[in-house]
Amino acid sequence: MLAIKTTESIQNESIFGQLTTLEHEQLLICQDKDTGLKALIGIHNTVLGPALGGTRLWSYASEEAAIRDVLRLSRGMTFKNALAGLNLGGGKAVLIGDPKLKTEAYLRRFGRFIESLGGRYVTA
Repeated sequence: MLAIKTTESIQNESIFGQLTTLEHEQLLICQDKDTGLKALIGIHNTVLGPALGGTRLWSYASEEAAIRDVLRLSRGMTFKNALAGLNLGGGKAVLIGDPKLKTEAYLRRFGRFIESLGGRYVTA
């Protein structure tokens, strides 16, 4: 019988172990002390096209929890986009922090982070 690891079963794995188990292409990290931005972008799969996924701003209990979430959500977007027949891969962005910290400078810095990927990730 084939054992399939779920996102819940990877909690004790290293970050690289999680990336390998869930078959991610890339995990990107951006921190900007001036704006308070702490952002993660998970790119799960770009075989069908650029990674597409939304952005979640959440006050996580830990950075590890945020990493697990971005990996779980970006993987889900791969399946969702494929099932919808889109020529897009799966990705997701997670912003760590209090939603009240969301200022124009904060959002602009996040936008520059996404832009630096040259179209590899598209947020909704």
